Amino acid sequence: MKGRLLLAAIVALFFTASYFLQSSHNPITGEHQRVALSPEQEIALGLQSAPQMAAKFGGVTRNERASKAVKAIGERLVARSVAAKAPYRFAFHVLADPNTVNAFALPGGPIFITEGLLRLLRTEGEVAAVLGHEIGHVVARHSAEHLAQQQFMQGLVGAVAVGSGDYNTAQVAQMVGSLINMKYGRDDEIESDALGVRIMSEAGYDPRSMLRVMEVLAKASAGARQPEFLATHPNPGNRAERIQAEIAKRFAGGVPDGLTR
Repeated sequence: MKGRLLLAAIVALFFTASYFLQSSHNPITGEHQRVALSPEQEIALGLQSAPQMAAKFGGVTRNERASKAVKAIGERLVARSVAAKAPYRFAFHVLADPNTVNAFALPGGPIFITEGLLRLLRTEGEVAAVLGHEIGHVVARHSAEHLAQQQFMQGLVGAVAVGSGDYNTAQVAQMVGSLINMKYGRDDEIESDALGVRIMSEAGYDPRSMLRVMEVLAKASAGARQPEFLATHPNPGNRAERIQAEIAKRFAGGVPDGLTR
């Protein structure tokens, strides 16, 4: 028993040190982050994962008009905003799934939006709001952060299993770790909303379009949401309040005329 506890302590110490000693400064967000990948590794992982992720949503759409429009909006967002300083290879894709209302980003730059969501968006600015949010995930390196967190939690779960010899105890610890990561995911969404407001504003889009997107998401998820604490995404209503505050902070004198809606 003493031997198991000693070994468990060594394992836990190793993974704890590995997690807290890996740190990288993000020049776009200004944060010091614990990340498990270099930007080059993020790009490689994103490119490798993109075909598999696309296949889960019916593959890339055959609607060339939609694809060109989304690509043009995405490229404008990157070229005219702080995202241009990031080392990533951004690429924008429309997925053929007409029923799923979703958009997501992979590490390193691949960004996807489903036909199901795209059909609910009425203006160029609303599409820019969705893509700007996803660009925010990439430049904030959220995937790399989560990989580091997962490695850390898996190491601690292994230490618990070694020390107790009890699979059920280790399983409970793993569930706790999942909840912690899920909370981080909600924080990531909030940070990406703020970055999205910045990115789309710098690119000449009206950030108030993001508020309309929140209305779309709230309507699409009505009657089917989990309690907010256990949801990967924060409640759209609560996100709207934060977005409104972010817009007010960025445009203290009011949003100027002439921005693309």
